[in-house]
Amino acid sequence: MTHSLKQKLTIPLIGLLILIIIIIIGFFYFDKLLSKPLKIHDIKIDTKAALKLNVLKQISKKNGVKEWELTAASATLLKNEEKAVLIDVSIIFFTKDNKKVHLTSEKGVLNTKTHDMIFSDNVVVRHETSVLRTDKLHYNKKEHIITSNTHVTLEKENSVIEADSMTTNLNDNMTILKGHVKGTFSEDFNIL
Repeated sequence: MTHSLKQKLTIPLIGLLILIIIIIIGFFYFDKLLSKPLKIHDIKIDTKAALKLNVLKQISKKNGVKEWELTAASATLLKNEEKAVLIDVSIIFFTKDNKKVHLTSEKGVLNTKTHDMIFSDNVVVRHETSVLRTDKLHYNKKEHIITSNTHVTLEKENSVIEADSMTTNLNDNMTILKGHVKGTFSEDFNIL
């Protein structure tokens, strides 16, 4: 072989040998890197939570009759407290005559034992053409009533009624407003 032919073959062979060495070193390096346990920093653990759920849906029935249907964007079940903290709550209450009362709120707390609930932050209750707004509302499952001890505003068509507190019996379809009750009524206002 001539000297120039040896030189032409030697350069690519040396390049190929260097490439193979780099690949072998890279393989061992990445294998060692991947076999090490991954360290994660700044983990936040909720020590009060027993369980966190994304999207909760629950239905409550009494004697086979649906009382309410609850949906929440998230729920955190608290340890040793029999409570679930709810976010972005939507609930439909069913009356005795099977009419629907829709409630939405930003936050809620469900007692997992009694199924009583507290709703807070932008609470809106809709029933047929009526809309009730308040900051905080309680639901008593045993009596199937909703109550608010904070300022409430009830709107129906072009009429508005305000009061300091409110109680609605969902079975009897009756609402009682108390404390500084005042309102503006349109001519064709019908409370029923």
